[in-house]
Amino acid sequence: MLAALNLFNNIVDIFIWAIILSALMSWLIGFNIININHKFIYIIADFLNRLTEPFLSPIRRILPYLGGIDLSPVVLILLLIFLKDLVNNNYYDFINKLS
Repeated sequence: MLAALNLFNNIVDIFIWAIILSALMSWLIGFNIININHKFIYIIADFLNRLTEPFLSPIRRILPYLGGIDLSPVVLILLLIFLKDLVNNNYYDFINKLS
């Protein structure tokens, strides 16, 4: 059971890093610091976009329009941290009740 909890925690951590990298990549592309025409950059940006966009787009529909500021990655990261803490606390509470 502990291995499953560790796997869940690692997957959530990797997904949080993917969200951060996706946001940074969009900024770098938006400011023309990196070129999307480069094949390697395009593959990375496309992969991160396909990974994170299904989770970010529903949050964008709920959040109010704030001009050019996109807070959906921050909201998603906070939700993932909350979910991770919720699962971890319930697991340890369950283990303590068995003891």
